[in-house]
Amino acid sequence: MPYVIASACIDVNDKSCVEECPVDCIYEGDRKSYINPKECIDCGACEPVCPVEAISQDRRVAEGDEAFVEDNRAFFTEVLPGRDEPLGAPGGARKVGELGADTPLVQAWS
Repeated sequence: MPYVIASACIDVNDKSCVEECPVDCIYEGDRKSYINPKECIDCGACEPVCPVEAISQDRRVAEGDEAFVEDNRAFFTEVLPGRDEPLGAPGGARKVGELGADTPLVQAWS
């Protein structure tokens, strides 16, 4: 997984990264956004525009945010609340719109 969005995005979800992404691979949950690992082209355009520095390469996440590497993947591979099946790789966030759901890790984050 090239890039992930970690805890600093929770309840901020500025969405500057969404505007910068050339392949539309940043999906909007309820409390934060998630980068689809199968759609991301590892260009890095999202990282410098994040005002809270929540985005990094998966191998360089901030100390304490390591769980967000797996959590970002889980957003696309596991069934989210209110959905019948995993999101997978639908080919762009604009196709699905705001999902209004988060992973258990983000739901429980305080």
